[in-house]
Amino acid sequence: MAIRTEEMLLNVGPQHPSTHGVFRMVVTIDGETITDVTPVIGYLHRGTEKLAEDLNYTQIIPYTDRMDYVSAMTGNYAVVHTVETLMGMEVPKRAEYLRVMAMELNRLASHLVWFGTYLLDLGAMSPFLYAFREREMIINLLNELSGARITYNYMRVGGVKWDTPEGWLERVKNFIPYMRGKLDEYHSLVTGNEIFINRVKGIGRYDAQTAIDYALSGANLRCTGVQSDLRKDRPYSVYDELDFDVPVQTGGDCFARYLVRMEEMSQSLRILEQCVEQIPGGPIMAKVPKMLRPPVGEAYTEHETPRGRLGCYIVSKGKDRPYRIKFRRPSFQNLQILPRLLIGERLANVIAILGAIDIVLGEVDA
Repeated sequence: MAIRTEEMLLNVGPQHPSTHGVFRMVVTIDGETITDVTPVIGYLHRGTEKLAEDLNYTQIIPYTDRMDYVSAMTGNYAVVHTVETLMGMEVPKRAEYLRVMAMELNRLASHLVWFGTYLLDLGAMSPFLYAFREREMIINLLNELSGARITYNYMRVGGVKWDTPEGWLERVKNFIPYMRGKLDEYHSLVTGNEIFINRVKGIGRYDAQTAIDYALSGANLRCTGVQSDLRKDRPYSVYDELDFDVPVQTGGDCFARYLVRMEEMSQSLRILEQCVEQIPGGPIMAKVPKMLRPPVGEAYTEHETPRGRLGCYIVSKGKDRPYRIKFRRPSFQNLQILPRLLIGERLANVIAILGAIDIVLGEVDA
C-alpha cells in the first residue's frame, strides 16, 4: 500500500552566525528526499566592485580582506598583483617571499577553520577545539607580521607594508614540525573514523567532466583527479622557485574533498619550510609613486586561494582609481553545483555536502 505524502518547504540556513540577509537554501522535500533546491544568495558585503570605482588603488585593499574573512591575504594579493601587472612593476624578491609565506600561513588557518567546523557540523566537538588551537598560533604569527588578526591589509602595490619583526622567521620555522605532528593527530582521530567515513564517503559525488562543466576549482576540482593548481600551472610570485605537490583524489565525493584539503595543509608546511630557508635580504617595496596611476589598459590575473581560483580584472583610464573592477570569486562559482548535488539526496546529507564545498559568504554575496 502506497503511503500518501505531501511536499514540504524548508529553510536551511542562514549559513552565517549573523543570520541576516546571507546565504540560505529553500529546500523542497518529499518525505526525507530533496526534490528541489533554491539557493538564496543574500547581500553580505555587497557592492565591493562598485565602491572600488571611487577609491584609489591602496584604499581598495581593505575591501578585499572582507571578501574572504578566513583567507584575507589571498584577497589582498589579487588586487596588488593585478595593478602591478598593469604597471609592469617588478616587486623585490624578499617582498614576494613574505607574500607567499603570508598566503600559505593563511591557507593553513583557513583549512583549519574548515576542518574544525565541518566536523562540528557533523557532530564531533573535539576536532573543532584542536583545529582552533592550532589556528590561534597561526593568527598570532600573522598578527605579528601585519598588525591585525583577521583583516590584515598587509600587502601593497609594489611589496608589503612591513618587514618581519625580530625572531618571526624562527617562530615560523619552529611551528612547522609542531603542525606536522598535529596533522598526524587529526588523521588518527578523524580520517579512519567509521562514523565520519559513513557520513561522507560516496556522498555528493560527481566526476571530472561535471566539475569542469561547472567551472569548479580548488579542492572541488582536484577531488575528481584533475591536477589543476595555478601555483603550478601558471606560477606567480615565487612559486616557481618552490618544490611542492598538487594533492588530488579520484573519488569525487565529500571524503575525497576532505583528503585533498588535509594534504594541502601538508604541502603548505612544505612551502613555508622552503621559504624560511630561502628568503633573501633586501628591500620590501619597489619604487612606486605616491599616487598610483596605472597606464590606460586592462589586466586580468588569477591565483589559487584555499577555495579555488580567485580572479581580478581591472580597467584603467590612467587615473588614480579604476574605471572598472571585477572579481571572479571561487565560492560563488563553486556554489553553482549545489542544486545538482542535493536534488534526489536525503535531507540528512545536506550539511555533509554543503560543508564539503567550503564556501565563504563574503565571496558569494558581494
